[in-house]
Amino acid sequence: MSQLATIKDLLEDEIKDLYSAEKQLTKAIPKMAKGSNNEELANAFEAHLKETEKQVGRLERVAKLLDTEPTGKKCKGMEGVIAEGSEALDEDGDENVLDLGIIGAGSRVEHYEIAGYTTAISLAAQLGENEAAGLLKESLKEEQAAENKLRTIAQIIIKSAPTAEEDEEDVKTKSAKA
Repeated sequence: MSQLATIKDLLEDEIKDLYSAEKQLTKAIPKMAKGSNNEELANAFEAHLKETEKQVGRLERVAKLLDTEPTGKKCKGMEGVIAEGSEALDEDGDENVLDLGIIGAGSRVEHYEIAGYTTAISLAAQLGENEAAGLLKESLKEEQAAENKLRTIAQIIIKSAPTAEEDEEDVKTKSAKA
């Protein structure tokens, strides 16, 4: 456990947490893409994987600017969010409903990251670490865009998913008319 006596200590801890989270996601995102039934959703995850790999590199650059190492901490929060998300991949059912579950898991991931990046940006700005804050802002924008992309895809998929009042045949008829 690290000593958090200063804002710089907390920023370094946040960077390590984000770094661990992003590294975990480089392993989890391909599973989400593979588990997606909707091609646009799978493509969105694959595109975000490339961004996540860039975010790992940015966090390494931020750590260097802060004269610290990005390693040494396991992000338990992301570990839990990923574990919950993997449950969505193990379910059986309607493909659209399953994809909506995967989107929900992906959305929770994005919100976790957005919170971490927002905190780190504020800390870096307070310390006058403008270059580090700028790098973190790039990643924050990508996370926000990824969340928006998931929401957009969900709005399309949800129209074809069965509700409690309908069965799958009704949904197929409704989507054929759309």
